[in-house]
Amino acid sequence: MKIFSNPGEMKHELSHCKDREIGFVPTMGALHKGHISLIKKSIAENDITVVSIFVNATQFNDPEDFKKYPNNLDNDINILEPLNVNYLFAPEHNLLYNDNYLYRIIETTFSKELCGAQREGHFEGVLTVVMKLLNIVNPRRAYFGEKDFQQYKLIKGMVEAFHMNVEIIPSPTIRENDGLALSSRNLLLSGEDRKKAAKFPELLMSGQSDKEVNSQLEEEGFKVNYIKTLNGRRFGAVTLGKVRLIDNVKK
Repeated sequence: MKIFSNPGEMKHELSHCKDREIGFVPTMGALHKGHISLIKKSIAENDITVVSIFVNATQFNDPEDFKKYPNNLDNDINILEPLNVNYLFAPEHNLLYNDNYLYRIIETTFSKELCGAQREGHFEGVLTVVMKLLNIVNPRRAYFGEKDFQQYKLIKGMVEAFHMNVEIIPSPTIRENDGLALSSRNLLLSGEDRKKAAKFPELLMSGQSDKEVNSQLEEEGFKVNYIKTLNGRRFGAVTLGKVRLIDNVKK
């Protein structure tokens, strides 16, 4: 596995692969089984697989949340190497944001709902960094987990709006045995809160109304950010302790 931190060098390296199909899995590190499932799918469907690891500061509306986000590049490299990933792109912030974030991608409708309604600027940061990464890697396919379904839909919409030659491929949410969606943030839960967290997907999947689910989660000690059903899918975001969890399920 070759590792690059400079966007120009990464782009130059991949320019020699124009006759081969590139699969791309962008991540913020703290890799888990959900990421691994995306990576294996990319390896199976493409000639070359590129994984990026970059904790993107521009999508964090809370600086403290950014500071405490799990970050262990050496451990992530140890996870990636046995998978036969071809390239790891771990860019430096000042090189990826060489414009100091003066230029941004903005979506004006769906990004203002759900997570976007409570995290000002979050999806601007997400869409901007994904646009940068896609332009550098220039993949044929890019893979995203459905746990972040709103993010997936916005990225897919961005690619279609800008006529980009990349297929955005979703992959089903990977869950723990107790139903909790795999997330890097799960590492931040205390032992007691981790046990309690399973109530979140359990209630989302129940046949109760959004209002009833909201009430029961609050009774269980969750701070509910939102529970909302849109287009046949129930979305939820909660805070447990100081950790924010999101999930969604088909209804």
